[in-house]
Amino acid sequence: MPKYLIERDIPGAGELTAAELQKISARSNEAMEPLEAAGYRWHHSYVAGDKFYCVHEAPNQELIREHARRGGFPVTSISEIAAVIDSDTGRQNGSGGSGNSGGSGRFVGSGRKPVRQT
Repeated sequence: MPKYLIERDIPGAGELTAAELQKISARSNEAMEPLEAAGYRWHHSYVAGDKFYCVHEAPNQELIREHARRGGFPVTSISEIAAVIDSDTGRQNGSGGSGNSGGSGRFVGSGRKPVRQT
């Protein structure tokens, strides 16, 4: 299932209180519930400055937009995640395969396109 990075412009996002963030999270969960049968999943979001950066899993971008419509969330951009790298990626000896191995720091591709490790 593709994963997407959704950028949302939300003025003052970085100054929201924990209670305000909890309400936004609950609203996202409510909007997501009817979409879960189609494979929709919200992984997590980063709040920075005047933006939210959200990682969602969905069969297509249209479902991402439907979640945003249901929750009343803005969508500035949607990008399919091609790869995730971290410090462990640079430590691999090249013998590991590509694909999603979870949050171990070894996820180097979406599983849909191979990523060459050097």
